[in-house]
Amino acid sequence: MITGELKTRIDGLWDIFAAGGLVNPLDVIEQVTYLMFIHDLDDTDNLRAKESAMLGLPHKSIFAEEVQIGDRTIPGNQLKWSVFHDFPAGKMYSVMQEWVFPFIKNLHGDKNSAYSKYMDDAIFKLPTPLLLSKVVDCLDDIYNQMAQIHDADIRGDVYEYLLSKISQSGRNGQFRTPRHIIRMMVELMQPRPDDVICDPACGTSGFLVTAGEYLKEKHKEEIFFNKQKKDHYMNHMFFGYDMDRTMLRIGAMNMMTHGVDNPFIEYRDSLSDQNPDKEKYSLILANPPFKGSLDADTVSADLLKVCKTKKTELLFLALFLRMLKVGGRGAVIVPDGVLFGSSTAHKAIRQALVDGNRLEAVISMPSGVFKPYAGVSTGILIFTKTGHGGTDKVWFYDMTADGFSLDDKRTSVAENDIPDIIARFRDLQSEENRERTEKSFFVPKSEIVENGYDLSINKYKKTEYKPVEYASTQEIMTDLYELEMKIEKELAELEEML
Repeated sequence: MITGELKTRIDGLWDIFAAGGLVNPLDVIEQVTYLMFIHDLDDTDNLRAKESAMLGLPHKSIFAEEVQIGDRTIPGNQLKWSVFHDFPAGKMYSVMQEWVFPFIKNLHGDKNSAYSKYMDDAIFKLPTPLLLSKVVDCLDDIYNQMAQIHDADIRGDVYEYLLSKISQSGRNGQFRTPRHIIRMMVELMQPRPDDVICDPACGTSGFLVTAGEYLKEKHKEEIFFNKQKKDHYMNHMFFGYDMDRTMLRIGAMNMMTHGVDNPFIEYRDSLSDQNPDKEKYSLILANPPFKGSLDADTVSADLLKVCKTKKTELLFLALFLRMLKVGGRGAVIVPDGVLFGSSTAHKAIRQALVDGNRLEAVISMPSGVFKPYAGVSTGILIFTKTGHGGTDKVWFYDMTADGFSLDDKRTSVAENDIPDIIARFRDLQSEENRERTEKSFFVPKSEIVENGYDLSINKYKKTEYKPVEYASTQEIMTDLYELEMKIEKELAELEEML
């Protein structure tokens, strides 16, 4: 979480935009995203140059000796943040407006790429050189503060804090997933170099970015020293869909900043007929919109066959099963109502998971996980698409702490179940004999079926009651009389003193 001096500087950045006349939160975040992207392009290019030198591999800088911008040919180094941020305000503004911004808009050569499509209508909105100069100086201060904090996730935390400035939730009740929860889900699923990964409600591409970072950490040599696997990672592994063009722009830039050249990030209503994907992906990671109800006429007919409903959270589960290949895996967040809802549609989708595929795990999360943005209780479903069943027992985990306080402040605390969840899930054989009074345990499929496919942990968890001995009524009354006598005595002494 962002605190102290760094938080103050980010709040100050917001104030600079407001004073300069930009007050729409989405506009501010979009402009800051562009500037952070431009800053990170410089850093990333330098990092790749160093990595290539260490590995003895050739490196071609995106800031080549000369860059073509429209009809003009200009020195590439003039486009680097580390160069133009020292220019006077007027020159910096013209360089940004006339050179740097057109450069990033046309950075990807493929005009059909997601990046090109969503940068085409990107607009540089900072109205004055003075505002740009102040924002650039403030961002430099923020990056210097970030460099002093030895935390690999700090850049993401800064970005998350910026996004938190959007006061209202998105369409259909969507809200952002905390980065540590995303990381936990990725660690649980352990993406592989040959996976094809999708988030059908991708927002800013948090799940895709984290999956990419995990693969870099765990399979770096396998991916980057194999031409075919590197091409797959760069161009054919990551797919994300959303209905918010600003989020798509941010998501595409986020992926490119994290080293994925050509993610397939597309504008799409995933639940409608405009989404033709069937049996395409080997891994789905998602936190789909909750609380939304859609017009049934817009929903794909084959999803309604699985569960006839207007509830987006149920339709997305049906969609995940359709989009996964046989053998494909899913880790998705759902509101608690999905786990125990009694409607025909609720039961139908749970039955499809348990009877028609292999439901592996249900992780119950506390309601504070999504605060301060929402107080909804949620769970994580982990499953494999088989198309013909395979569930014999389901692993349940009662998560009560995630490393942060469960109030609106979400301050760091010692209690954290996440490492335990990952460790236990990776060694399920050791879970066989756990009692239902513990944090985790197995429940056989037959019991789940008997309970109407109820997947709420409270249905199966047993509470251990410990007998407590209280004093007898006579002893309590005796204590009260003694206390009353003591009070009367002290009152009498007080009266004498007066």
